[in-house]
Amino acid sequence: MDEHIFHIEGLTHQFADGTFALNDLSLTIQHGKKIALLGNNGAGKSTLFLHLNGLLQPTAGKIRFKGKKMKYDRKALLSLRKQVGIVFQDPDSQLFSANVQQDISFGPMNLGWDRFKVQEKVNWAMAQTEVTELKDRPTHFLSLGQKKRVAIAGILAMEPDVWLLDEPTAGLDPYFSRQIMALLDSIHDPEKTIILSTHDVNLAYQWADEVVVMNDGKVIYQGDPVSVFHDEDVLLQAHLEKPWVFEMFQALLQSRNPSERDFFPRTKKELLQKLETERNY
Repeated sequence: MDEHIFHIEGLTHQFADGTFALNDLSLTIQHGKKIALLGNNGAGKSTLFLHLNGLLQPTAGKIRFKGKKMKYDRKALLSLRKQVGIVFQDPDSQLFSANVQQDISFGPMNLGWDRFKVQEKVNWAMAQTEVTELKDRPTHFLSLGQKKRVAIAGILAMEPDVWLLDEPTAGLDPYFSRQIMALLDSIHDPEKTIILSTHDVNLAYQWADEVVVMNDGKVIYQGDPVSVFHDEDVLLQAHLEKPWVFEMFQALLQSRNPSERDFFPRTKKELLQKLETERNY
């Protein structure tokens, strides 16, 4: 199997008012990665997601999914959406059924599964996202954190190969943000690719295998989560700040002439361990 699940070449999207949301964008997404998509408002992150799920068609350029050029007939889109699930930033854009259980059931039912398999997957997804107790509650009575978990459960029940999550922790307090990220970690395995967009550089730095930075509808960086925060030009162009763990460790290293081989901690725990090692040294 091709190690790249998406090949994107020269992708351009122009809206009816003439605005270019994507402009000759090229990108490859490797199978099985956890990828954080960074960029300021208007960079094109959400528009890119809508293309990867087939909700928008390119003005120009092409997308290959699992080695095959993406098509937009009903059969092809149904097949794509079985494999690529999307969770919108605003869960109210995604939740429309009378109650939680019905909403989570909608996707699996449209996959053509029998009712026993649908119920099995829905029960499992509700348990994984800790919304079982909410199953009979109307979705419009839920809190934002609950709505986001229900939206994720609806995709989880379909078991897609690729997850697209647009700002999954936006508007959530630190507790629910950690809960969402822990859930994504439990979902991820070598057979699943998770791509999330975020403005939270600390989250991206700690969580991602790879970071993609967008600006003005183009990709300006793709690589590991440490190198990008050494690149002052990219940070300036995309209006990104450095993660606090990275910035603190960088400041501490200035007194001993650090080299490019220095290990940069990516979590608070790793930072404390590194500081303890430095103190003993």
